[in-house]
Amino acid sequence: MARGERRRRPAPAEGQRTVERVSRGGPGRQGGGARGTAGGAALAVVVLALALALSGRWVLAWYRARRAVTLHSAPPALPPDSSGPAAAPDLFWGTYRPHVYFGMKTRSPKPLLTGLMWAQQGATPGTPRLRHTCEQGDGVGPYGWEFHDGLSFGRQHIQDGALWLTTEFVKRPGGQHGGDWSWRVTVEPQASGTSFLPLVSLFFYVVTDGQEVLRPEVETKGQLKFISGHTNELGDFRLTLLPPTSPGGAAPKYGSYNVFWSSNPGLPLLTDMVKSRLNSWFQHRPPGASPERYLGLPGSLKWEERGPSGHGQFLIQQVTLKVPFSVEFVFESGSAQAGGNRALGQLTGSLLTQVLDSHVEAFRKRFEKTFQLKEKGLSPGEQVLGQVALSGLLGGIGYFYGQGLVLPDTGVEGSEQKEDPILFPPVPLFSGVPSRSFFPRGFLWDEGFHQLVVQRWDPLLTREAVGHWLGLLNADGWIGREQILGDEARARVPPEFLVQRAAHANPPTLLLPVWHMLEGGDPADLAFLRRAFPRLHAWFSWLHQSQAGPVPLSYRWRGRDPALPTLLNPKTLPSGLDDYPRASHPSATERHLDLRCWVALGARVLSQLAEQLGEAEAAAELSPLAASLEEQETLDKLHWAQELGVFADFGNHTKAVQLKPRPPQGQVRVVGQPQPRLQYVDALGYVSLFPFLLRLLDPSSPRLGPLLSLLADSRHLWSPFGLRSLAASSPFYNQRNSEHDPPYWRGAVWLNINYLALGALHYYGHLEGPHQAQAAKLHNELRANVVKNVWRQYEATGFLWEQYSDQDGRGMGCRPFQGWTSLILLIMAEDY
Repeated sequence: MARGERRRRPAPAEGQRTVERVSRGGPGRQGGGARGTAGGAALAVVVLALALALSGRWVLAWYRARRAVTLHSAPPALPPDSSGPAAAPDLFWGTYRPHVYFGMKTRSPKPLLTGLMWAQQGATPGTPRLRHTCEQGDGVGPYGWEFHDGLSFGRQHIQDGALWLTTEFVKRPGGQHGGDWSWRVTVEPQASGTSFLPLVSLFFYVVTDGQEVLRPEVETKGQLKFISGHTNELGDFRLTLLPPTSPGGAAPKYGSYNVFWSSNPGLPLLTDMVKSRLNSWFQHRPPGASPERYLGLPGSLKWEERGPSGHGQFLIQQVTLKVPFSVEFVFESGSAQAGGNRALGQLTGSLLTQVLDSHVEAFRKRFEKTFQLKEKGLSPGEQVLGQVALSGLLGGIGYFYGQGLVLPDTGVEGSEQKEDPILFPPVPLFSGVPSRSFFPRGFLWDEGFHQLVVQRWDPLLTREAVGHWLGLLNADGWIGREQILGDEARARVPPEFLVQRAAHANPPTLLLPVWHMLEGGDPADLAFLRRAFPRLHAWFSWLHQSQAGPVPLSYRWRGRDPALPTLLNPKTLPSGLDDYPRASHPSATERHLDLRCWVALGARVLSQLAEQLGEAEAAAELSPLAASLEEQETLDKLHWAQELGVFADFGNHTKAVQLKPRPPQGQVRVVGQPQPRLQYVDALGYVSLFPFLLRLLDPSSPRLGPLLSLLADSRHLWSPFGLRSLAASSPFYNQRNSEHDPPYWRGAVWLNINYLALGALHYYGHLEGPHQAQAAKLHNELRANVVKNVWRQYEATGFLWEQYSDQDGRGMGCRPFQGWTSLILLIMAEDY
C-alpha cells in the first residue's frame, strides 16, 4: 500500500465502530413503544453508517479511477501542434510504421498511410506467401536498414529466400505540407549468376482513415496513371507509380498490372484482405517470351465493399514481373510549387540515384564525425555494424495514436480488482521501438536507452520523443510502462498484456538522456528542459511516493506476481528485469535495491536541473532527498548484505525452492528447509551492481572493490561475451520460472546493463581512487568482449539480438532487436 493511501481510510473504520457500539447497547431496558423506537433508531444508525462507509469507498474508487485516466494539467513539454506540417515539416512524413517491412505515414491522428507488400509467384502451391508485416517466424531475413538518418532518407535490405530486396526512400522539402518523397524498390536474385528468375508481384498501397479523397486515374491494361487526392493536412497531392526498369534504370521492364479499390477494412486486416482477393489467375506475357500464370487482384477500378461513410479508402496497385527489376513510387505535394527543388524535375530515375548517393555520402561523413569509430581503430566491419545499429534504431521510430487501457490503483495492494479497465484519453506517441518484429510499440524503460543513442545523432529527435512520453502523464504523475495505441498495435499484443495498471511503475530511464542534456548545456536542450520540468518533477514525485518501501528511504516495486504454485520465483515485471530472482515469498516487507538506485538517480538529476533552472522551491525539496539517498551509511543499512559481501534486496526469502514434477499438475514449486524468513536475497547479478551501475558510490567507497571483484569473477558475472545477468553460482542460474516459461534475466547477457557497467567502469577508471586502475582494466576487457561478440553474431546472422548467451555468445530472443542493443554503437565509440 502506498504511504498516502493509509490516511484516507478512517471513515470506514469509524462506521464499523458505530455498528459495534449499537450492537453492544442492545434493546430491552425500556418497555413497549420505547423499545420499538430505540430499535428503529439503532437500525437507522446502522444503515446510515453502512451507507456512508460504502458511499465513501465508492467515491474514493471513482476519484482514483478518474485521476488514472485524466491527463496531467502541467503545460506540455512540446509546443502545440508540434507534430504537424507547419511546426515540423521535415518530420511530418517518415517511416513511422516500424511493424511493416516498408511503409510511410504522416505524424497525424488520422494519417495518410502508404506501404508495400510482395509475393513470389509460384514459389509455393496455392496462394503465394504474402509479405507485409515484420514477423518473428516468417522466414524473412536478415533484413534491416543499412542507412537511415531519422529524417530524410533510408536504404534497407531484405532477404526473402531466393530474393534480395532493396527499399529506398528520400524526402524533398517544399511547400506547407511536408514536401515530396520518392521510393525505389529493387528486387534481384539472392544468388548471382542464377538461371532461375522468379516472377514477383509488388503491391503498392495507399490507405486513408476518414473523409479524405482519393481519385485514381487508370491507363490501359490496369496500370494506374496516378492517384490524386486531398486531405486537410496534406492539401492536394499526387501519387505516381512509374514503369519498371532493370536495376539501375538502364532498360524498361515489362510488367503486368492489377488494381483493387475498396473501403478501408481496418489496418490490422489489410494483409488478410489482399490475401483473400488473390484468387484469380492472370497471364504475364512479355513480348517474345513464354506466358506465365500468376494470381492477381481483381483487374478493374470498380469500387467494392463500400463501407459506412468515414471508414476511409484502400487503393492498391499490383505490378508483376520477372526479377531483376526496380520500381519507383513518387508522392508530390500540391503546395510544393515548381520553384525550388521541384525545378530540378520529378525525383525519379538518375536524379533519384544522385540524391540518394549524396545522402549516403553525407551520412557516412556525419557518422564518423559524430562517433569517430575509424579514428578509434574499429575495423571496417565494426564501423558498418555501428552504422546499422544507428540506422535500425532510427528506422524503427514510430508515430502512434490511440487510447490505452488502464486499470486504476485501488489503493489496496493485492486486492482482487473486479472493475473493468478504463480507456485512457486519445494520445500521440513518437517513440523508438525495441523490435520491429516482436515489440513494435513504445516501452517506457527501453526508450530511455534508445534516446541515449538517438541524442548523439539528432538531439531534436530526442526532445520530440521525450516530450511525447511526458505527454502521457496522468493526473497523478504516472506513465504506463507499455503503450499500445491504435488498432494495429493492439492486434499484435496478447490480451493479458493490453491493460496497464496505474499502481505499477517502470525504471525511469528517460532521466538518462535528460541527464545528458543537462550536462551538455545545449541551449535548445535547456529550453526544452525548462518546459518539461513540471512534468519531469510530477513523474519523479509519483515514483518516489507511490513505490515507497516499508522503512524510510526504502522502495518496493508494486505489482509482483502472486506466489502461484507453478512459479519458481514470482516475477517483478514493473522492474523491467521480469524473472530476475527476488524474495521467494512476495510481501510488503520487501526492499528493492534497483528501485532505490533509480530513485536516487532521479533525485540527483532533478535536483541539479531545478538548481540550474532557478526552481528554488523544487530544489529545496529535491536536494535534501538526493543527499539522503546517496548517503552511504543508509544505503549500507538497508541493502548491504554482509554475509553475501554485496548489496542485495531484502524480503521474506528462502533459497530452498525448486520446481518438481507432480502429476497431473505438471511442475510445481516445492519449498524445503530452511523456511522463508526476513533476510537479504542471495541472488548475485545485475541488481547487486546497481549502486555501481548508476555511479552512486564514491570512488573511495569500501563497497566498490567487492563489486568489481564480483563483476570480474567468471564463477559469477564475467563471461567471454559480456556480463551475465545472474551469477553462474546462483541456484536460479538458467532455471525456468515455470514449466512453460524459460529463463530470461537469469544468465543471458543484455546490452543495456553492459552499457551501464561499461559507463561506470569508464567513470571510476578516470577518477582518482584505490580502484581506478582495476576499473580501467576491466573496462577495456569488457568492451572488447562485448564488441567482438556482437560483431561476430551480426556477421553470422545479419541481426542484432535481444540478448546473448553467456555460454557461447549466440544471439537469443527476438530479432531484429535494434532497440537498446543499438547501444553497441556508443560502446564502440566509448561514449557513456
